[in-house]
Parts: sequence; C-alpha cells; structure tokens
Amino acid sequence: MAFDFKIMRSLIYVGLAKEEYRPKLMRWLYKHHIPDSISSFGPYCTKYAFYQAFPTPPEGDRFGARAMQLTEHYWLVDEHMKEMQNRILTEYMPMDVLRWQGCIPDVGNTEENAASGDAGRAVGGDNGCPPFVFAFVPINWEDDFKGQGRTVEDGANYRWQFLMQYPESISKEEGEKWFYDVVVPYFKNCPYVSRFVSSKVALNYGAAAYDRVVEIWYEGEEEWYKSAVEGTKDLLKPEWAQQDNFPFMKPQFNFTSMFLGDMATMDCYSQYHGYITMR
Repeated sequence: MAFDFKIMRSLIYVGLAKEEYRPKLMRWLYKHHIPDSISSFGPYCTKYAFYQAFPTPPEGDRFGARAMQLTEHYWLVDEHMKEMQNRILTEYMPMDVLRWQGCIPDVGNTEENAASGDAGRAVGGDNGCPPFVFAFVPINWEDDFKGQGRTVEDGANYRWQFLMQYPESISKEEGEKWFYDVVVPYFKNCPYVSRFVSSKVALNYGAAAYDRVVEIWYEGEEEWYKSAVEGTKDLLKPEWAQQDNFPFMKPQFNFTSMFLGDMATMDCYSQYHGYITMR
C-alpha cells in the first residue's frame, strides 16, 4: 500500500450562526470533536490547535468574518487518499453542528440526524449558506512581503487571516495579477501593517474552492480599521467587483476572514484532558 507523504497545513474556519449557539458548539467541540479527532488522526497529524476568533470588528461582516474559531492541523498524510477511507469508528457529528455553524438553514431541530465529518465538510454554498471552509496550504508561507525578522518582543499581534476565491467572471491569472498589482503594494506600504505573508491554497476539501490565503498583522482592531476600511476607500473598483468596497468580493463565499491572536487558545494534544465540568 503506497502513501504519498506530503506535509501540509490545513485551515478550518468555524462560523457561528448566532451567539445563542456558541455554548452548544463549544460543548460539541470539547466533549466530542477533540477526542474523536485525536483518536482518528493522532498518529499522523503533528499539530491540532484552536484559535478563538476575536470579536468581529466594525464593518467586518463585509469581509466575511467567521465568529467562532480557526482550527489548524499539520498533516503528515493526506487523509483523503483511498487508503485512508476505512475507519473503525465514525465521528459523532449531529446535523445541528452544521446548523450552529451556519452551514445549513437554521430551521427545526435536527439533533437526531447525524452526518459524518466528511459529509459535514461538503455543505454550504449551494444551499445559500456560507460554505464550510477546509483549505490545505503549504506548511510554510510562500510569499513574505513585509515584517521579516519580527519577534515576540516587538509587540502584540492582531492577526487578520483571509481566504480569497476569485470570481468566476475572471481567470485565476487575472485574479492573481490584481492581488500582486493592487493588494500587495497597498498593504506592503501601509504604516499600520507589521507583518504580511501569503500562499496559494493547495487543496480544498470544504465546500468552497479558495485560491489564496493571506495573513496581515496589526497592533489591534483600530489599526486594522484604519488600514482595511478607511485606507482602501481610494482603491480602484475592478470591473468584476461583487461589492462596491474593498475587498470587492462576495463576503463569506469569495472572501472569508478570521480575526485572531498569535497564540493558540487550545493546543489539543498538550492541553486537552477531557470534558471536565465545573462542580
């Protein structure tokens, strides 16, 4: 049996349909999902971590902000190879989990109906709901535009990470040209930006086919707003624009964001010790 060993990093953007569902989603994540996941991929996934999303900043909705968390893995093996299909146990994923994340319509109680993890990652988008995001990217950044040499002593880091899927009305080449000719020069020269990196997306196992991941760091939310909202007002609106203002793409579908800190809020391998409730 041949395995294609290729180390990659994956990014899962976990949304939240409404705040009412945050405790429900957290309970499923910590009571069921973490132990199910570690039991399944522990031998061949070297890092498994959660980054809780910061509150959505002003006008963040137009940037497709996801409100729950980023889940990050570092893989030694591609789980989706045919040799990896037979699993001794199936992940426990009630359909309500998809409803809480906003990937299926928020109607009715579907707790008795279950979906496998793979089925859950294919939902959204074609049903009008934000697509499930599961993007695989190179283990390290391909483009390093600004801030090389930054250390932990250089200050706090407000991470704005986003995924872009260029509109169907243009080619990938046109989208990349716009990124390098317009987006890169603006943020590279923006005084509020402390770090700026990017990579092409290698594989998509979610419901959306993203083309590129970008990460831009600031000192805080106010600096992000001055840069991404106020500072982009003079950027030329492209002919293919799906909305009037930057990022000019349809939020949640073609442009999806996370606002994060620079350290994991849960390193699942070293910090997780089961779902232990308060007294």
